[in-house]
Amino acid sequence: MELAFNKSELLPAIVRHARQGDVLMLGYMNREAWRLTLETGFVTFYSRSRQKLWVKGETSGNRLRLVRVFTDCDGDAILVEAEIEGRQAVCHEGYRGCFFREWRGEGFEVQGRRVFDPAEVYGR
Repeated sequence: MELAFNKSELLPAIVRHARQGDVLMLGYMNREAWRLTLETGFVTFYSRSRQKLWVKGETSGNRLRLVRVFTDCDGDAILVEAEIEGRQAVCHEGYRGCFFREWRGEGFEVQGRRVFDPAEVYGR
């Protein structure tokens, strides 16, 4: 089975922790990001906002080392299992994963704690 890049230039790529199973983030891959991920062993995405390829963690050092990859029944979505290198966090806001806000009836509330200070890493 081939991935369905013919249906869309970008495929959603869900990343979960290879050992613990928690969902870490969602990114998008084009053919080149897919190829680089497989060749290098580090998860690479296509940034829709910056219109370029980026290796997750290239600035922060919190890279995602590829362990396994799955696709759905239509081949138009990717599930990446990865291990985190660095501070054990992938979110640019300093949390372990990007899904750290939970709906609590009236709005979203932060669940969990920051692993690192984004200002120290990104200088913002």
